[in-house]
Amino acid sequence: MAIEHDFFGLLESGPDGSIFWSENVEFGDQSVTVDLTAPDQEDVSVAALDVAASLISSLEQLDLLARNAMIGELDDRTSEVTEYILQQQDTFGDDITDLLVDISGDVHVDVIRSLQLTSMTILADEHGGSDPFAVLEYALDADATEDVLLVNLDSDGAVISVTSAD
Repeated sequence: MAIEHDFFGLLESGPDGSIFWSENVEFGDQSVTVDLTAPDQEDVSVAALDVAASLISSLEQLDLLARNAMIGELDDRTSEVTEYILQQQDTFGDDITDLLVDISGDVHVDVIRSLQLTSMTILADEHGGSDPFAVLEYALDADATEDVLLVNLDSDGAVISVTSAD
């Protein structure tokens, strides 16, 4: 079976009924991998695909929303954002300034500004549910695939949570 959509084209299901779509999207001066996945095609609606297409088209606004959510967590010394930044400072030491795109004097904010959006995963079967519909993955060093922050969004594009991959 297959689903046809104006934005995604023909989404064919695999032998197990799952669907998968992947594309690299240009974002600023970088390329972001966008994946759409669902374990069962029967759980994916046209409305979910419409929302997914809308989120992909508004990636710049979602990025800003996600970074603001991360900055909002800096007041909590036990937040995963704060822990991630402290871990990055420990890993890179004084060399962390080499990874920063803007140095304002507030290293925590500078790290958040310098994070690279590496991927967006859309869980198309979670449309309208309480679990994340989309996950944005950020890394200070794009080659360090374990050291990432994940911003979980609902199907309205609102931030549910920010977690680390650990």
